[in-house]
Amino acid sequence: MTLSELLPSLGCEAADHLEPGVWPRSTRLGEDGELLFAGARLSHLAARFGTPSYFIDEQQVRDTAREYRLALPDVEVAYASKALCTRAVLRWVAEERLSLDTCSAGEIAVARSVGFPAERMLLHGNAKTPEDLKAALSYGVRRIVVDSLDEIEQLGALAHGAQQVMIRVTPGVAAGAHTAISTGTEGQKFGFSLLDGVPDNVDAAVEAVRAQPGLRLVGLHCHIGSQVSRVDRYEAAARRMADVLVRIRGTHGVTLRELDLGGGHAVPYVGGEPAFDLGGYSRRLRVALAYECAAHGFPLPRLTIEPGRAIVGPAGITVYRVCAVKRGTRTFVAVDGGMSDNARPSLYGARYTTRLVGRRSTAKRTPMTVVGRHCEAGDVLADGLCLPADLHAGDLLAVPCTGAYHHSLASNYNQVGRPPLVGVRHGVATLLVRRETEEDLRRRDVG
Repeated sequence: MTLSELLPSLGCEAADHLEPGVWPRSTRLGEDGELLFAGARLSHLAARFGTPSYFIDEQQVRDTAREYRLALPDVEVAYASKALCTRAVLRWVAEERLSLDTCSAGEIAVARSVGFPAERMLLHGNAKTPEDLKAALSYGVRRIVVDSLDEIEQLGALAHGAQQVMIRVTPGVAAGAHTAISTGTEGQKFGFSLLDGVPDNVDAAVEAVRAQPGLRLVGLHCHIGSQVSRVDRYEAAARRMADVLVRIRGTHGVTLRELDLGGGHAVPYVGGEPAFDLGGYSRRLRVALAYECAAHGFPLPRLTIEPGRAIVGPAGITVYRVCAVKRGTRTFVAVDGGMSDNARPSLYGARYTTRLVGRRSTAKRTPMTVVGRHCEAGDVLADGLCLPADLHAGDLLAVPCTGAYHHSLASNYNQVGRPPLVGVRHGVATLLVRRETEEDLRRRDVG
């Protein structure tokens, strides 16, 4: 039984409110049914930029970046650019004095176009191409995280001088997230194993790096997954990685001074989901690492973390226009976007909420399923939502928490152009990435 089929027996709440923690901080509900976002009316933004459109609150992105720096003053905070990589966003995080985590030549190119300081950048990924490695070396990216013995050999052949590298480790810590976004345990594609019987393990990686005259091993890296809300999972990863640092010193005679514990901090997408305890994370992470290092007489390493979704995700809203409402055994609300602008429900079974904006409705709330325009039965954006019974074609729907992995994962499925990204701050809207047109699609097709 789907959620939309179950809800009639449970009833839809009549109260009209914004779920706390889910909508961007600047969002306000007007008496006329309007939604105010970063000081602007969403229906006016939709009229100006069309639908679907991504909107992001610049001030919230900047404020969250500052909150991370204040909570972790002695930790390097590197924004994970894969969450949302545009020139404007990288400028914002650079101005807020964050570092930058990249995973491709393309992301490096965007960073380079805005002059992001190379000494505050790192590159990682499980299968870097020669182009990725050359881009990092050309720009002078300070650290490259190596993920295979083949990559170490390839990077060693390309590097001249002393390129700083970190080894990505599989720490054996389960994140408790969807399997597609859990990356810290054995049997998946990321990192070097800690198991002694595995040929491509951490010890082999250390020896391979040290055999390359153009590489200098400076530290270790790990990432346990995404949408991780339990701070104790990070605490366990920090303890495990401290043990690995001690093990490498004992086995190889090398004292590594840097440790990157990745990101993956959870954000709530629907009411009731837990928010990430940044203060608790800061305290427990540093205490665990300090204790383990002191117990083994190991110098406290320079710590780096890589939040991405947590910085930009909650600052975003997507606005759609209703194309049709189909009432039968279930009520389907079809909008003018879908899996091409939000792939997460199809990829991970991600859940979202939505609400009517632009007009006030006193109609009874009834369970509905919001679906996209694409020719796939799985193109479902949100199931079992309580929406006004008088919802009709032409209405606007807003979906919160869409700042991360929406623009980044967008596609041209069914030859649909990708939506624009619009930054909003203090009521002023600025086009950051323009809408993709049919001419853009034709121009790439040179057959």
